[in-house]
Amino acid sequence: MRKFGRTLAFALSATMVSVAAAEAADWWPFKIASAKDGDLNTIQQIEYAPLEKAEKPWNLCVLFPHLQDSYWVSVNYGIVEEAKRLGVKVTVFQAGGYTALPKQISQYDDCVASGADAILISAISEAGVAAKIGEGMGKGIVNVAVANPILETPITARITPDFYQKGFQTGEYVKKFLGDKQGQAVAFPGPQGSGWAETYMGGFRDSTKTGNVKLLAEMFGEASVPAQLRLVEDALQTYPDVNVIWGGAPTAEAAIGAVQDAGLENVTIMSSYENQTMLKAVKDGAVLGFATEYPVIMGRIGVDLAVRALEKKEHEKILLVAPGIVTSENVDKIDTTQIFAPDGWRPEFSVK
Repeated sequence: MRKFGRTLAFALSATMVSVAAAEAADWWPFKIASAKDGDLNTIQQIEYAPLEKAEKPWNLCVLFPHLQDSYWVSVNYGIVEEAKRLGVKVTVFQAGGYTALPKQISQYDDCVASGADAILISAISEAGVAAKIGEGMGKGIVNVAVANPILETPITARITPDFYQKGFQTGEYVKKFLGDKQGQAVAFPGPQGSGWAETYMGGFRDSTKTGNVKLLAEMFGEASVPAQLRLVEDALQTYPDVNVIWGGAPTAEAAIGAVQDAGLENVTIMSSYENQTMLKAVKDGAVLGFATEYPVIMGRIGVDLAVRALEKKEHEKILLVAPGIVTSENVDKIDTTQIFAPDGWRPEFSVK
């Protein structure tokens, strides 16, 4: 798999402001990496600014793997709020989980049948939806990949995290935290076949090739707390010397309780991405940290990319969100409006 982690991680401080000073209406400019003209050899940092308004109320269709956790709820929030700001229509579908690829394929057909001008897709599997994207592109429908990667299939534009760097940088932070101590790590990257899980894993694996952390095992699985809990419990029994648990937010959330139930101490838990639980867990000291990929911003920019493409305006082809490592040292300084939907906000499935 191609590594698209060629950019250095930009400082989280670039987007650190007090929450009180952050206004949802002016989330821009946002510093992000752009592969000019889609060429990954020409990556440069830009300050992204969106359109003021759409020229017409375009019909956008959105496909999510699920809306079961605050990560995807936050992407949904970003899409909905930007659609309202720009004045475009949105219809949202969610498949119900990473095992529901046939449903997402069917929902893509629903988007096409509804007359969607653009489809924003967070793919369960690139291989699984590639043919549908090809059909949509052939019909002149704008296709934008949001959050989950579409790397090989021709597509209008994509905005995704720099998954490789997120895996690598979280590994580097764990090594730095351990200092003179030796780490014995088990990794839980996420669902195999998703693309992003393998790329996360590649970054973390490469980090452990040097330094003080030994990678004992890689355990792929559904990105849900129950599924990850079973994997973590198995790992704690299989690898009694494990003292580092690395994985996604559901893994870290499951590991907090599993480690306590096992009566273990001095186990470092690091998350490769965020949800609301991770924010609290970092503040409480239960989790060392997480790498943020700004889900709200990805949703907002995804809408703007689609509108720009529909209106034949200049737009970025590939945008990579560099990771910001959130720890107890900076957790109270970050602008959470770029990361999470407001407390109590419920997913919205339609913007008229």
